[in-house]
Amino acid sequence: MLDDLRSSATYQDDEPEEEAQGSAGRPRRIRSGRFLGMTPVQRFVVALLLLMVVCLFGSFALIISGAVSLPVF
Repeated sequence: MLDDLRSSATYQDDEPEEEAQGSAGRPRRIRSGRFLGMTPVQRFVVALLLLMVVCLFGSFALIISGAVSLPVF
């Protein structure tokens, strides 16, 4: 009984390999979930640092242009 199950499983595994390659004959690419070689946590930290730099430079630009004045104590 188990021998029949094993032999039927080996015959069924051979057929999907041809279908898995697609119509163009190219193998499918497995996505790893990485973008630019970074994990999601690393991308979040980079985005957070970029946001802080943009806010800082924007504040400096407003102060230099005179649109905002610093409170003098």
